Amino acid sequence: MDISVVIPLYNEAESLPELTAWIRQVMDNHGFSYEIILVDDGSTDESWMVIEGLKAMNPKIVAIKFRRNYGKSAALNVGFAAAQGNVVITMDADLQDSPDEIPELYKRIVRDDFDLVSGWKRQRHDPPSKTIPTKLFNSVTRGMSGIHNLHDFNCGLKAYKKEVVKSIEVYGEMHRYIPVIAKWAGFKRIDEQVVQHYPRKYGKTKFGPGRFIKGFLDLLSIFFVGKFGKRPMHFFGTMGVLSFFAGFVIAVWLIVEKLVSIANQSPYRNVTEQPLFFFALIAIVIGTQLFLTGFVAELISRSSSERNNYQIEKII
Repeated sequence: MDISVVIPLYNEAESLPELTAWIRQVMDNHGFSYEIILVDDGSTDESWMVIEGLKAMNPKIVAIKFRRNYGKSAALNVGFAAAQGNVVITMDADLQDSPDEIPELYKRIVRDDFDLVSGWKRQRHDPPSKTIPTKLFNSVTRGMSGIHNLHDFNCGLKAYKKEVVKSIEVYGEMHRYIPVIAKWAGFKRIDEQVVQHYPRKYGKTKFGPGRFIKGFLDLLSIFFVGKFGKRPMHFFGTMGVLSFFAGFVIAVWLIVEKLVSIANQSPYRNVTEQPLFFFALIAIVIGTQLFLTGFVAELISRSSSERNNYQIEKII
């Protein structure tokens, strides 16, 4: 199979018939073998009913329905697991991404041998409440990830080699940082392509202010797990040793100072009466705890086996 198109959706009943028909036309015109994977993220409208009707008319459609809303990352992760195409295309279901971009994205993966090609919505049709946080996140992500050639990490329209989506795990709100996850997994041939962005035709945006904070926390998680996930002792152990050493040095210095004062028969204060003693004691305790945390983290598996265990109601 040439292409798997993975589309996460939530309450997009109105746009689905037009979107799937558009994708079908593009695929047929270019002679691609393909599948369309629709992942219903617990929609409360008639999305699933519409999907069942579309499935009856188009056998290329594969549909997965969550019992409840888990989020876009969960939908993408399940879609990636189901994908069979050599190239996997992801796009949003709101008709703001154009299926006409698929052939060129496919060529960039197959002809130019990129691992991942991300869309760049150079001209956006979104409100400032969405574009301003997006620009901030993109700037911070470029700096932290070292992927300086991407302008729009969160663009829903992306193309991947099959082995990329089979090698990464997406959860939480980490869908916006998939290029970073792919890079940490060893897929470094990443590029972007300017794509057309259309105004929303049906429904309303799912973007909310809460995603701003969650997105930043997930970025920190990706950075930490990517850098120290395989060697947590390097982080916790280093911090623990530094803290323990600082406390130990302060404690020794206080003891030596007291002994020198006794030897010189000069006035002195008991070690336990000095504020620095308690600072040293706290530093030693914290250092020990951090070191033990790193040791325990080395013994525990990096990820829980239940982290991406989602309750799927139907697969058709």
